Amino acid sequence: MAEVYHIPALLSETLEGLNISPDGTYVDVTLGGGGHSRAILERLGERGRLFSLDQDADALVRIHNTDARWTLVHGNFRYVRNFMDFYGVPAWDPEDPDSGINGLLADLGVSFHHFDEAERGFSFRFPGPLDMRMNRQGGKTAADIVNTYSEEDLARVLYLYGELKNSRQLARRIVARRPLNTTQELVTALTGSADIENGEILVDSNQKKDLARAFQALRMEVNDETAALREMLEGAKALLKPGGRIAVLTYHSLEDRIVKNFLKSGNAEGKVEKDFYGNPLSPFRLVNRQVITATDEEIERNPRARSAKLRVAEKIG
Repeated sequence: MAEVYHIPALLSETLEGLNISPDGTYVDVTLGGGGHSRAILERLGERGRLFSLDQDADALVRIHNTDARWTLVHGNFRYVRNFMDFYGVPAWDPEDPDSGINGLLADLGVSFHHFDEAERGFSFRFPGPLDMRMNRQGGKTAADIVNTYSEEDLARVLYLYGELKNSRQLARRIVARRPLNTTQELVTALTGSADIENGEILVDSNQKKDLARAFQALRMEVNDETAALREMLEGAKALLKPGGRIAVLTYHSLEDRIVKNFLKSGNAEGKVEKDFYGNPLSPFRLVNRQVITATDEEIERNPRARSAKLRVAEKIG
């Protein structure tokens, strides 16, 4: 049986939201296992183009691309505008027919691969190094953060990105146990114990939610995820042609709030500007007023789709 790298959530709803034109130019800024990208490619004609980005080299290695319409790009999606300019697709310019894109997709979920490979350090389930970098070619690791940040800064990260009300207490536990270099050591610091059985860290079911949030918070800090998301959204706004669409899948409230604000107002803060007559101004029209979530049937097939939220908007001319 082939390894499952990632099962795309809300696939049909995302494709419907993008309203794909066979001759259009599309960007999937989160290649992952390639599920969304391949589905987009199936809907493109001979003149259509697809660019798929991923900062994790592992994702690109797993894709065997022989399609001339499909370009794989190794890089962080925060630089999507620069990458597209490099490949001859500059930001939308009404006087340049070759500029702009027809759609952009961002699935902000973490692939099964990242959670299930112990050496990546993303999960509290498996013993492994405290890494958590999406791009392992450089940058700080989770170990760097837990061992060098002050107690106050650790508490800030845990509260802001993990929404943990006991963030100060958890930060105090981390500092008291330093140095921490493995997931097992971090789990021990947070919970008091972390035995291993059959290759997995034993965790009390009542502690799993807080552990998941703590690991999420560290991962987001390691990869500077919220800043990257904001920059990607600004790049998408510049790249999209009038009538082009953006579809974003989020998995926790902080990301969803940023996306919701941006698609409503054109900025991450959600500040709606108005014209001289007091009419609201926004570069986007919301395609779905209510957030789209997975059905019970999809959640049964793919439990990780439970927290997925899809928002779609169209660029206004």
